[in-house]
Amino acid sequence: MTEMKVMLFKKTKIRVDENGLVCLNDIHKAAGFSKNQTPSDWMRLPNAQKEIVALLSKITGKSRGWTKSEMKSVHYTKNGVGTWADENLALGYATYLSAALAVEIRDVFLRFKKGDETLVDEIRENQAKREAVRDQHREIGKKVRKDYTDTLKARGVTKWYEYAHCTNETYKHLLGGTAKELRITRKLGAKANVRDHMSLAELAYTMASEALAVERIEDQNANGYAECKTETRIAATTIRGAIDHDRRNRQQRLV
Repeated sequence: MTEMKVMLFKKTKIRVDENGLVCLNDIHKAAGFSKNQTPSDWMRLPNAQKEIVALLSKITGKSRGWTKSEMKSVHYTKNGVGTWADENLALGYATYLSAALAVEIRDVFLRFKKGDETLVDEIRENQAKREAVRDQHREIGKKVRKDYTDTLKARGVTKWYEYAHCTNETYKHLLGGTAKELRITRKLGAKANVRDHMSLAELAYTMASEALAVERIEDQNANGYAECKTETRIAATTIRGAIDHDRRNRQQRLV
């Protein structure tokens, strides 16, 4: 699938494929939600199914018996790619997330449909700003990372694979997978540095997790690989818990 176009909403790219279908996962991400009210959750609801049927009937002129290609022209889900849907359904999904969100997204869609050139300029300008800020975060992250690895070394972690396993405790409990698993899900090279492909938020969360791990290792007087690994895991789950709690709180206020 070729992703031909991009809209910008709340500094998040919303992808539109070559057939004009919108990525619902990008809308979900732009809304700041975590595992709640995902596109698949919405698709299973009776109202969403009714919208899909109504749209298919309008497009095909048939009330039932749609072919796979006709269904795919309205919505489809692909592992590793996400759920893509007609813009009409995308607006329905935004409304499901939040009425206020739906109004904001509709404004972006209208600008996009009109070919508003300032929307493209905003995307480019924000991209340049994000890259500059990201470089600053990455440099700070390297210093935090060094402090973490120096602490591991001082506490008796010596083997290369022990460092790797400790690092994976952060990745698993904070980002949902080991370095190897993240490379696979993000379609990175086998030797790619995962941190070079993190979002600004992910970099910040990872820095916070490793900084907290250093505090825990020192305060708990952890020594050796096993104890340092445990404190790293606790730090990562603490940061992850704080993130999820905040997102649930924001979601409740939006709905």
